[in-house]
Amino acid sequence: MSAPLLSVVVPCFDEEESLPELVRRVLAVCSETVGQNFEFILIDDGSRDETRSLIRKFSDEHPSIIGVFLSRNFGHQLALTAGLKVCSGRRILILDADLQDPPELLPDMMRLMDDGADVVYGKRTERQGETHSKRFSAHLFYRFLNMLVDIDIPQDTGDFRLISRRALSVLNEMPEQHRFIRGMVSWVGFKQVPLEYTRVARFAGETKYPIRKMLSFAMDAIAGFSIVPLRLSIYLGFICALLGLFFFAYTAYSYLTGIAIQGWTTLMSVVLILGSGQLLVLGVIGEYLGRLYIQSKKRPLFIVEEIVRQGEVSTSDNDPDDLALPSGIASSQHAAQ
Repeated sequence: MSAPLLSVVVPCFDEEESLPELVRRVLAVCSETVGQNFEFILIDDGSRDETRSLIRKFSDEHPSIIGVFLSRNFGHQLALTAGLKVCSGRRILILDADLQDPPELLPDMMRLMDDGADVVYGKRTERQGETHSKRFSAHLFYRFLNMLVDIDIPQDTGDFRLISRRALSVLNEMPEQHRFIRGMVSWVGFKQVPLEYTRVARFAGETKYPIRKMLSFAMDAIAGFSIVPLRLSIYLGFICALLGLFFFAYTAYSYLTGIAIQGWTTLMSVVLILGSGQLLVLGVIGEYLGRLYIQSKKRPLFIVEEIVRQGEVSTSDNDPDDLALPSGIASSQHAAQ
């Protein structure tokens, strides 16, 4: 059986409210664009609501829908990675389940790829339904990130994009545990072109990226693509050393001129400046070292518990090879061995 022309990959976590509308719209635009020559992959990332049951139901009803169930919640980027590993299409559309990125842009993306692009990424001209603080922080983040990294990561973009099979093949070879996929796609290179659009508000539900996850995501982006923070640690060390020399010179001058020195203020200033600098440098080094430690374990990025499609269910209860997982993916039985 030949590979389908298109794969649509959507990670899902607690998306029972938006899933029916997502399926309706994706099936409609795919049928209009490529006929039946597509597959629609929904990845359940350990949802706590009825998302998994809905995916199973839709998979039974539509032969093009494939459900990939992970053994627990691994996070959006790893769930997306699971879908990208499983998909077999010659072109791959990455989409979020909240419908903020309209699937109806698929025909325009396909035309740009027909013209020779390997990656067509959605570039947001407007972000509806988001607070001013979130828009402002996102604006600053992408501009700050591009100051630190050596590659050009398009500003005001997300994971919403259409990529070619050859670009995906390179992406799937990257073994990072802490993944920033939009940056990884930019690193791959090839011809990448933008498609401007207005990002609308969530169709239903709440954002899955609170402040804590956003900060962690930003750290993954910076640490995954730049060693500038390590270099800044060197500069900070020089600054602290200069300040230490200044206080030493002040102390020597006071001693030679006979000025009475109480000593406590100067001593505490030196200790606080040098101590703060050292702790900051150690924190930066520790962040990079911790990532090296986690990467050195070579654990699977995620564990696929079950893959379902119409008339077929592959589980790890039997032979793990029945899942027919690509290289780099573990079934739950593999993980237990």
